[in-house]
Amino acid sequence: MTDPANPTPPIAVPPSQSATARTAEFELSTPLQYLPGMGPARADRLRKLGLRKAQDVLFFFPREHQFPPPPTRVDDLREGVAATFVGKITDAELVSRTPGKSLFAAIVENDSGAVRIVFFNQPFRAEQLTFYRHVRISGTPKLVGLRWEFSHPKYDLLDEAELGGDEGQETAPQNGEILPVYPLTEGIKDYELRRLTRRVADVLAEEITEVMPGSLRRQAATRLREAGIDLVGDLPDIGTTLRDIHAPPSAEKLNAARSRLVFQELLVMQLALAMRRTSLTGRLQAPEMPCTAQIRQRILRRFPFELTADQDRVISEIAREMGRQFPMNRLLQGDVGSGKTVVAIFAMMLAVANGHQATLMAPTEVLARQHYQTLTKILADSRVRIGLLCGSLTAAERRQTLAQIAAGELDLIVGTQALVYDIEFHSLGLCVIDEQHKFGVRQRVQLRSGGIDPHYLVMSATPIPRSVAMTQFGDVDLSTLREKPAGRGEVHTYLAGDKWRDRWWDFVRQRLAEGRQAYVVAPRVGEDATGDADSLGGENGPEEETEDVTSVSRTFERLRDDVFPEHRVELLHGRMKPEAKQAVMLRFAGGEIDVLVSTTVIEVGVDVANATVMTILGANRFGLAQLHQLRGRISRGRHAAHVCVFTDGERSPEESERLQVFEQTSDGFEIAEADFRLRGPGDLLGKKQSGLAPLRIADLNRDVETLQVARAMAQDLIDEDPAMEEPESAALRDQVLRRYGERLDLGDGA
Repeated sequence: MTDPANPTPPIAVPPSQSATARTAEFELSTPLQYLPGMGPARADRLRKLGLRKAQDVLFFFPREHQFPPPPTRVDDLREGVAATFVGKITDAELVSRTPGKSLFAAIVENDSGAVRIVFFNQPFRAEQLTFYRHVRISGTPKLVGLRWEFSHPKYDLLDEAELGGDEGQETAPQNGEILPVYPLTEGIKDYELRRLTRRVADVLAEEITEVMPGSLRRQAATRLREAGIDLVGDLPDIGTTLRDIHAPPSAEKLNAARSRLVFQELLVMQLALAMRRTSLTGRLQAPEMPCTAQIRQRILRRFPFELTADQDRVISEIAREMGRQFPMNRLLQGDVGSGKTVVAIFAMMLAVANGHQATLMAPTEVLARQHYQTLTKILADSRVRIGLLCGSLTAAERRQTLAQIAAGELDLIVGTQALVYDIEFHSLGLCVIDEQHKFGVRQRVQLRSGGIDPHYLVMSATPIPRSVAMTQFGDVDLSTLREKPAGRGEVHTYLAGDKWRDRWWDFVRQRLAEGRQAYVVAPRVGEDATGDADSLGGENGPEEETEDVTSVSRTFERLRDDVFPEHRVELLHGRMKPEAKQAVMLRFAGGEIDVLVSTTVIEVGVDVANATVMTILGANRFGLAQLHQLRGRISRGRHAAHVCVFTDGERSPEESERLQVFEQTSDGFEIAEADFRLRGPGDLLGKKQSGLAPLRIADLNRDVETLQVARAMAQDLIDEDPAMEEPESAALRDQVLRRYGERLDLGDGA
């Protein structure tokens, strides 16, 4: 939980030390080098871990805890049965057999006998497992000749304090002892960090201010158990928590300590987000745009189809919020083809019905033009005036459009990012942002009109895992579309081996003969992977060309000349000029192209209902969510669709699991959860953290139930005391502001 860039711990520290701490051997503010057994050199190494003062050590939490079995004597070892052995290294040798191959072997001995440990092709072990070091090894022994041998065992280096007896009588760990495992840096050993954290916790744990009153801890424990969390008793106080996380006396107390810290970290985050929501509704003012029954029916008559139950529900949510005097801030997430655009059009027409303007921002000009055409078609015989604002307009066209916007002569304005620059609106009431997965929590388009803030509706075609929705989008109201409109064809997904390639091309020819169209997607533009805006290969630098399936340019040539010579095959990639890309996409949408060979530039593109076949080459280079987005291109019409994925080279186990999930799962929400599970929060969130400090002990994959409890309790606390002004909330409020105040623009009046 300690941020290396800002060592101030996330737990409140009193402004001055108590008499107890002043008389102790060191204090919370004591620099690391002055702690017992430290010194400047060791303190300098620990600084790389973000540790500078004694208080930092308290909040440097273990990354995991090990539960090794009690040490086994040599006579009690059994082949194939996991065991722990503690002893001293009495012999060690590193043997290099051939270049690039080595064997390191060592003898570990105690008063019951000796065992041999071996490591293949890991010569660095010789620098760690040196003569006369005491070591604890864990693994599965095998009898080799007359001696027991552990191959590639886990091990911990021990110091005298951890041996639990005189030299030669190594008995650590004691029965049931739990070992914390910390992040390490060069020159620092596990046992050194264990010794340091235990010492500091013993001396200073009680000096930390308690921010969670007993009543709050008891309530949290009850609600955590109701949510299925295995927890005995109440959450412990902070002093007990810090001692038990660094030196757990039992598994039960370790679980309670970790539960306390995880809950507190998530509660502080959710309080910050709840305070931000409350602050925004209190500070900002938006135009009230009520949705009467007459207005609702007039808008719905424009749609030549029945809404799904999900669409009807979400429209009601949006209409209710747009009728308030403070801005709607809503994220609309839905799987590909779930009808988000229909919801957005309803919201925009509601704004116009109330005499205000509305904007729709799209990530590409191609998609902006598609939205413009859709609106023009739906509102063909109405008095609603629609304008298009994008980068390809001439200077004169842009000036004219801007003048019409400022004069109120345009009601709906569709465009790209060009909308955010130097625009004066007559009366902007709603901003719809179709930015897919590019939306961030703190992103607020600076569109204002006369000091009034517009309502915001952001659409995402990438379903968000529920834990991410409660954190990264925690200050945004969330609407979800799961149900797809009737009449959509089923999508069949196949994971094929290379031997299927010719048969698959035959299948594609059959679909083309029926009048359908096809996509072929490759991960990179040319033979070099560097510098491609829509290439995945460049992420890991230059790579050798193994097979032409990864190059869209070579794939295009082969398909045009050899595979589909009788069909119209065209190329599309990110290096093309915008007008050229747009022309190709419009020709494909118009049926003038049979096979479009493209990079992921089509991930956000024009809907082509007649395109029902997709081939993805080099699929192991794509992320799971991106594969699903690509598949969404062929789920737009009433015909059954087919997507086949091929890989280049051997697949790793991780790649195989990802592709199997893609083959077996078509639900975008299941895909999102699986992607989050496989990639982890670090990879998935990355730079999209957008305002939230990284979590230090909670895990969004593992702790989602705790997160739900923390979110509900945070909202309850803010509902009862919006500014957290009650005396028992003061310490917790201070921690929220210290942790998130600057990041989320929370002031003292929040």
